[in-house]
Amino acid sequence: KGLLIRGGEYLEKAYKVKAIVMDKTGTITRGEPELTDFYALPGMDSKELLSLVASAEKNSEHPLAAAIVTGAKAQGLTVNDPESFAAIPGHGVEATVASHTLWIGTRKLFRERDLDVSLLEDQMKTWELDGKTAMLVALDGQVAGLVAVADTVKPTAAEAIKQLHQLGIAVYMLTGDNRRTALAIAKQVDIKEDEVFAEVLPEQKAQKVLELKANGNVVAMVGDGINDAPALASADVGIAIGTGTDIAMETAGITLMRGDLRGVPQAILLSRKTVRKIHQNLFWALIYNTVGIPVAASGFLSPVIAGAAMAFSSVSVVSNSTLLKRFDPTK
Repeated sequence: KGLLIRGGEYLEKAYKVKAIVMDKTGTITRGEPELTDFYALPGMDSKELLSLVASAEKNSEHPLAAAIVTGAKAQGLTVNDPESFAAIPGHGVEATVASHTLWIGTRKLFRERDLDVSLLEDQMKTWELDGKTAMLVALDGQVAGLVAVADTVKPTAAEAIKQLHQLGIAVYMLTGDNRRTALAIAKQVDIKEDEVFAEVLPEQKAQKVLELKANGNVVAMVGDGINDAPALASADVGIAIGTGTDIAMETAGITLMRGDLRGVPQAILLSRKTVRKIHQNLFWALIYNTVGIPVAASGFLSPVIAGAAMAFSSVSVVSNSTLLKRFDPTK
């Protein structure tokens, strides 16, 4: 069925899940963003600035950086190696390109550097309301422009989340994006506003999972990246996307081999059906023994018949269990 389960422990826990936390990038969305927009303030050469921005992002491993580099190259712009590069987790990057210092990142990064971004605020809001991730650009300590990247929602994401809601499970979205962009994506897949965790730093993901657990929920975490591994480990059940990183799959208890998000409700449903079979088997085994032992002890049951009854008990349990082979997670 495309579900890799590392042990009975995870299969047994999954049926109790009441809340699922999903990372946005690579889980709800494709994780393959594209450069969509670029804006340079008056007096700046747009193409030259985009070339510098792409060069600054060249050594970054983040999908958004890769989208900027690919987009710049597609426009025929030169992308050089930066002279220096430093990632600022959850905020952006700082790099030196052709003797120019560039900062690319969030409002918080620019506030920390005392840069006024009011001239770009309206444009940022417009792009963010469209579900795009907008990043500010500063050149040599001065605000210079704005770059936007968009990541599309996976075709089956909305369907998977709808199925989880039908199973009575609350679905939370976790992202480092600003809240406006996060809500635009959440709206596409029918996740409520109060179930969106935005502007979450990588090291805070596990904390969000622990907060939900502290409220008495049995929590599952769905992710695909290196940054998701601590949260996957912190959850009662970690579910990794098979198309993601090895460390995420190594940490998780369940892996969706096909990378299809519909595997999440399928895994929950399989767990529920499996535990139901266990309960049925325990019930019938208890009935057999409750009835059979007193009858045999009182002398009304010959050893031959008692042995046959015991064998029938085992056969009925195995037969009931094998009915799970008919389980079709797509129905």
